[in-house]
Amino acid sequence: MAKGYWIGRIDVKDLDTYKNYVAANAAPFAEYGGRFLTRGGAYEAVEGEARSRNVVIEFPSYQAALDCYHSDGYQAAKAIRLPVADGELVIVEGYDG
Repeated sequence: MAKGYWIGRIDVKDLDTYKNYVAANAAPFAEYGGRFLTRGGAYEAVEGEARSRNVVIEFPSYQAALDCYHSDGYQAAKAIRLPVADGELVIVEGYDG
């Protein structure tokens, strides 16, 4: 079964409130087996526009990644993030070659 990944690119406008989002998303990520592969580390934008924060989260399956996003727990965390950060999030199925 192919893993699932969240790929997020974010500009945080209010770091103090964003920390509340980080605390709130811990439970749904743990529940659905999310594991951070990168979380705000060093980067170089070699093509296109960059955002200040880049995140990749691995899940045991594509379905688990989708279920986590749509869960009540993550939606509550997302409500904290939306007013204080701009960005993009895509959920992709990993290669199972």
